[in-house]
Amino acid sequence: MKPISVAAAFALAAVSAGAARADEGLWTFDAFPAAKVKAALGVTIDQAWLDKVRLASARLSVGCSSSIVSGQGLLLTNHHCAADCAQSLSPPGQDYTRTGFIETSLAEERTCPGLVADILLETTDVTARMLAAGKGFSGEALVKARAAAASAMTQQVCGADPKLHCEVVSLYQGGQFKLYRYRRYDDVRLAFDPGDPAAFFGGDPDNFNFPRYALDCAFLRLYEGGKPVVTPQRLVWNPAPPTAGEPTFVAGDPGGTFREQTIAQIEFQRDVSLPVELAELSELRGRLIRFTEEDPANARAADEPLNDVENAFKVTVGRLAALDDPEFMAARRAAEADLRARTRLPPGVDPWRDMAAAQKARARLFVAWRQLERGADSSQLFGYARDLVRGGLERGKPSADRLPRYADSELPGVEKALLDPDPIVPALEQLVLEFWLSKSRELLTADDPDTKLLLGAESPEQLSRRLVSATRLGDAGVRKALWDGGWKAIQASDDSLIRFMVEIDPEARRARAAFEDQVTGPEARASEAIARLRLAAYGQSLYPDGTFTLRLSYGRVAGWTWRAQTVGPFTTFAGLYGRATGQPPFDLDPRWIAARHKLNPDTIFNFVTDNDIIGGNSGSPVLNAKAEVIGVAFDGNILSIGGDYGWDGRVNRSVALTTAAMTEALTKVYGANALVRELTDK
Repeated sequence: MKPISVAAAFALAAVSAGAARADEGLWTFDAFPAAKVKAALGVTIDQAWLDKVRLASARLSVGCSSSIVSGQGLLLTNHHCAADCAQSLSPPGQDYTRTGFIETSLAEERTCPGLVADILLETTDVTARMLAAGKGFSGEALVKARAAAASAMTQQVCGADPKLHCEVVSLYQGGQFKLYRYRRYDDVRLAFDPGDPAAFFGGDPDNFNFPRYALDCAFLRLYEGGKPVVTPQRLVWNPAPPTAGEPTFVAGDPGGTFREQTIAQIEFQRDVSLPVELAELSELRGRLIRFTEEDPANARAADEPLNDVENAFKVTVGRLAALDDPEFMAARRAAEADLRARTRLPPGVDPWRDMAAAQKARARLFVAWRQLERGADSSQLFGYARDLVRGGLERGKPSADRLPRYADSELPGVEKALLDPDPIVPALEQLVLEFWLSKSRELLTADDPDTKLLLGAESPEQLSRRLVSATRLGDAGVRKALWDGGWKAIQASDDSLIRFMVEIDPEARRARAAFEDQVTGPEARASEAIARLRLAAYGQSLYPDGTFTLRLSYGRVAGWTWRAQTVGPFTTFAGLYGRATGQPPFDLDPRWIAARHKLNPDTIFNFVTDNDIIGGNSGSPVLNAKAEVIGVAFDGNILSIGGDYGWDGRVNRSVALTTAAMTEALTKVYGANALVRELTDK
């Protein structure tokens, strides 16, 4: 299926004028449409059901979701959510991302560097306080005033308790603000991972496609005080296969969507940001492929980064396809026109006009902000250097005056990511730093002052080589000494990356300040005004865009029909063996070859539902009406990529792995009998 079909598949149906249709919706737990679900699916969802699922859902700091599936803190998620952990924990001469990780006792479970899990305890509406905090401000001052208010509220509720995490979240594009209070666990350990050959069978060619035959699961465990956490709030593991038409619910943390954004905002993506992203991802993919071909050690180091880039490339192609489709954009314009027709504005007041002006400023400032403030975001060493330099400076200020990342409520997460031991691959670090520097020179142009600041008299190749070869930031002990020493230690350091970051950070902050003053602040004012108009027009029929906060979607097990071709909802173990060719990416794990005679070929392997999910839902449990786990979501079909901008239940599908397949594979392929006993309480 070609990505362009994302938009053409549903065109005018994809974007409603306001109210959510059919089974659409990334619903918050405190505003779930239980009556609508009862009418649509015949399932009663009461507060006890919602509380049980909420307290058994855990957000992972790697941008994924998970769920508690045993009384001993066991988390179910995806392999691709745990792959970085598996790679970091791999000993010399072994690669857990390929061979998998199968523990035979709790003593073998090891902590994932930098990983934290958050369980949502409660949400509190703080809209009035946040709006009051921004009253009378505009531009950068508005952004800072809001950040200070959010910092004060999170500090008031969570304080310095390391077991809690608070954040203020903007919902409905600024129409509502809520404070989320989480129970945080910072010792999350790897318990099981099947490895790439089974979990990512089919590789990039099968990604965002169906039929699929992927065992994309992993199990983590929550620890506290060196012991597994007792979790009576677990979800029940149901190993029975799903059935066609069965009601399904997906609980997880979908990332950012753009369904409520204005035409001007999504046109900026179409015309400016997405083309830049696509070009860079394409080139970076080529560099990483070449890198993997140079040496087996390189192939191991770049395995997960390459998977991430290929996934992002497909997503970007799909997004552009949706926004390039005339019918799709006509539907979005019709929806915006409908909202405008329902509103009365005072003379001279037009938030849509203000938003369009902010997008012009965004286009003007985008490259400098992206290259300087976002920086080399694929580089671990760059991230370490930035947190050390900025953290050293920011922690000397009152919490409310700091950059939001370094507010007191955020510091425990920053410290864990910064100070946990995590192996560094210098050759890979040099590749991504060199790429960032070369693209900065290309996008900013060679004569731009920012380019000269970044490169001086060196080439991207020379500078990246020097920065990586002369830094000691790969050593967690060095990082801890610099962090503990604060700004004084940073100023005294002669580390190559620290000196580089000290030099470029003032200009990066200037780019950030200009962006906040001319883009972020004006956008906030305009989007809040539009959000209030939308809520007044459509009321409680709305759900907010994704914000990587806990949501619940509902639907059914269902295939789809497209261009006169019907795709069924299930695949089986027999289909896996029929699809295997013996050559990557369709080569079978040897353990699966050996276990073929033990497995029931009719076991349902992967399945699809019409649940409304998006990126960030990876690892979300798929639940039946009893809130029992029957699968884990790991992907969407190619048509679902356009769901970032508008959803259509006729063709958008989530792709999941069944508990039936996991149970049988754990027992008959991996011999993980203790894990199965834990899951099934036997």
